[in-house]
Amino acid sequence: MSQKPTIGTLGESGSSSGEQSHFITRPVAGSGAADHGAGPGSRLSRRRFLAASAATLALPSLLSSRALGLADVPPPSERISLGIIGCGGMGTGNTQSFLREKGCQIVAACDVDQTHLADLTKLVNTHYGNSGCKAYTHFREVLARRDIDAVVLSVPDHWHAVAAVEAARQKKDIYGEKPLARTIAEQQAIVRAVQQNQRIWQTGSWQRSVPLFRKAAEIIRNGMIGKVTRIEVGLPAGHNDSGKSGQYKTPSAPPPELDYDTWIGPSKMMPYIRARIHKNWRWNYNTGGGQLMDWIGHHCDIAHWGCDLDRSGPSEIEGRGEFPAEDAVWNTCTKYFIELKYPGDIKMVIAGGYPEIRSGVKWIGTDGWVYADRGVFEASNEEWRDYKDLPEELRKVKLYQSNNHQKNFLDCVRSRQPAITPAETAHHSSIPGHLGLISMLVGRKIKWDVATEQIPDDPQATKFLGRAYRPPWTLG
Repeated sequence: MSQKPTIGTLGESGSSSGEQSHFITRPVAGSGAADHGAGPGSRLSRRRFLAASAATLALPSLLSSRALGLADVPPPSERISLGIIGCGGMGTGNTQSFLREKGCQIVAACDVDQTHLADLTKLVNTHYGNSGCKAYTHFREVLARRDIDAVVLSVPDHWHAVAAVEAARQKKDIYGEKPLARTIAEQQAIVRAVQQNQRIWQTGSWQRSVPLFRKAAEIIRNGMIGKVTRIEVGLPAGHNDSGKSGQYKTPSAPPPELDYDTWIGPSKMMPYIRARIHKNWRWNYNTGGGQLMDWIGHHCDIAHWGCDLDRSGPSEIEGRGEFPAEDAVWNTCTKYFIELKYPGDIKMVIAGGYPEIRSGVKWIGTDGWVYADRGVFEASNEEWRDYKDLPEELRKVKLYQSNNHQKNFLDCVRSRQPAITPAETAHHSSIPGHLGLISMLVGRKIKWDVATEQIPDDPQATKFLGRAYRPPWTLG
């Protein structure tokens, strides 16, 4: 086992004046900017009113969408306008999902890599058969457009907080990726910003919109395995060379199409190494959190859902792990075993690299057990395996039902009701991973105060709740 890496200290660097000079917003070309009002839902309602008024005046000269064979496609005035921030692998996947939804229109794309930006802009415009999706290289240019209702944030972990907090302040609803943020302090900032600005937030923890996982969680919530005593959460281990560029592990000049300084953003400046960026940013603590944090927002999220722990958390955490050298290109934990104590004498294990803990979630109770993973459902009662959904007579507790994660977000933007994975839920789903990592870094058991969201009487562990920001970047 090698030396444990130091991943940062509590606090943020930079000043508001420095941030302002760094974020000078260039004119937004082709934005069609117009102030559609402030407050939850008002942009959409005003736009619909104006569109309806214009349509009434021009009625004699217009063909209806039904006459054109487009009865199931809302007119542009009724569609939610989306901006895509982050155009890499996850950004492309999220874009493709939203392109399938007729209730929205993607009108902007943003990335600091010109190749990714061009590819995604072309994808969108080809789909719509026009040139309505505009390309931007700075996320604040997208947020400055008053005609954009919501944004899809598909950026690396170290960018989650800065982009999300600013998007909330600019009154955009947000579809953001998991984990909620790179640190607990950043997650707390996102939750505050979303609440204060009354934004709709959907986390990309899409497993909650899969019937198999909902069935498993409802079985647990309805007491069908008795009292839950143990939960096993199995996650991946090691490093997966997602971008197939792991062989390029020596410093070099950044490619001309990449604005590397902005890409590093609030993180510590490090030499450009191809194996540390696109997709592989996950494997260095400067920008990501390894397999533990990459997956905690999926399976731990489902574990919490089954036990009604979406607003709770562990009180004691003890983890052990194996780390590469601190200065390795990929220095995130490669193997880990974390034990957590929850209310009600529930013990949870989160593990990666231990075959006895299977990938997915297993709830063990006094009267049986249930195991769920992607495409896999097993249980102590074989009858449960045949249920597509839990029979109605067994559903004393009925969980939030969504069968389409992106559509659920769009529906909630319209209704102003919470999405299936709001920011508060994503925050609590990721906290066990953050605390497990902190326990491994300090090399001992730590405690967690769920009410205050602090590590009591432990200055050494507390410093890992946040990270220092590279000037002039700040959350403000």
